[in-house]
Amino acid sequence: MEYSFKRGFKPELERIKAALEEEFPAEIREDGGRLLLSYGALKSIEVSIAGKKLCVTTEASDKADDEVILDTNKRFRNFLERATGYTAKQRLQQAKKEASKG
Repeated sequence: MEYSFKRGFKPELERIKAALEEEFPAEIREDGGRLLLSYGALKSIEVSIAGKKLCVTTEASDKADDEVILDTNKRFRNFLERATGYTAKQRLQQAKKEASKG
């Protein structure tokens, strides 16, 4: 998925890494401009910046229980809000707008 940044939220990898560290108590590896980690119900999370968009690719684990899934989803939503400046509701509205354009 690609996410836009709200005005005042700069597309800087160091700022994004700090947001990841605040939400996910896991080892974060840097590899060629990408941030890679694994946490809870997500087997892998890959975060990068392309142009002025935040690019996030996730792979879910099929072995997580409901409590872990809920915790992981909450942390992921919080990370996206910290990174982009947009709430989940605002991101949904933007996605609908993008879909209607294309």
